[in-house]
Amino acid sequence: MKIITRKEIESVLCIPSVLEAIERGFVAYSLGEAVIPPVAALHFDAPRGDCHIKYGYAKSGRHYVIKIASGFYDNDQLGLPSNHGLMLLFDKQTGAPVCGLLDEGFLTDIRTAAAGSIAAKYLAPKNVECVGIIGTGAQALYQLKWLTFATTCRKAIIWGRDREKAKKLTLHPELWEWKLEVVPSIDQLAEQCHLIVTATSSSSPLLFAHQIQSGTHITAVGADDQGKQELDPKLFEKADCVVVDSRSQCAAFGDTAYALQQGLIRSEKLIELGELLAKPSLGRISDNQITLCDLTGVAIQDLQIAESIYNKIF
Repeated sequence: MKIITRKEIESVLCIPSVLEAIERGFVAYSLGEAVIPPVAALHFDAPRGDCHIKYGYAKSGRHYVIKIASGFYDNDQLGLPSNHGLMLLFDKQTGAPVCGLLDEGFLTDIRTAAAGSIAAKYLAPKNVECVGIIGTGAQALYQLKWLTFATTCRKAIIWGRDREKAKKLTLHPELWEWKLEVVPSIDQLAEQCHLIVTATSSSSPLLFAHQIQSGTHITAVGADDQGKQELDPKLFEKADCVVVDSRSQCAAFGDTAYALQQGLIRSEKLIELGELLAKPSLGRISDNQITLCDLTGVAIQDLQIAESIYNKIF
């Protein structure tokens, strides 16, 4: 079995190619051309953490993928990143292991950022003057970095529970294109931004319906498991268009699940991202609309990005 390290992955990473591969994957998933079983998860209390195992294959593809991704949220106290993981590619004809991608969680981070970029490309209003980022971790960084492929806006404001972490993020060298500012409240962020990304591990709502202006697009990426929540369920009732990466996953956990449970939105109103990519008219039709995209992370993304890197190297 071939082994690819994070350093090798970073050396061949081509963002436009990854975006194209992820788009194709979402479309295949929504057309029923992929087999993606339910997510397996482990939860830890002391210290706080979780481990997700995602797996699946495209019916017409050569490989199947198994991805293991962990998040341990007190790691910063140890001087360690909170996320880790790896991906394994297997031959779909023989079951033989083909490649191990020892990405340290990097591929999970960037495939999530890719999905956020794609959501903004198809759902954000035409003229975004300021981007709002709720969160200060690795995903906040990558969402901003990959949004440069979805919008010409280069002004963003950041809110985080830890103001010092938010300030540190504004100084990150990979965000050199952005004019960044930290604000003390989400109210201020929502007042100034028509493209908002939530990227936290919050267990209770941070962004509320009454804060959102007409014409705003929201991408939520943090609530990827049971017990996590970033959005007020009433936001789903207020939104003109609600897009999810997977109907089945978003009905089981994450922000959409809370809105469904409370009867604030019906499942038939949910549009899968792959359906939107195949038919963009399903999305935003006016700059005055409020749109929302809930991303819980689907294994087709892991397959597409793993194969993209594998093909670049071999």
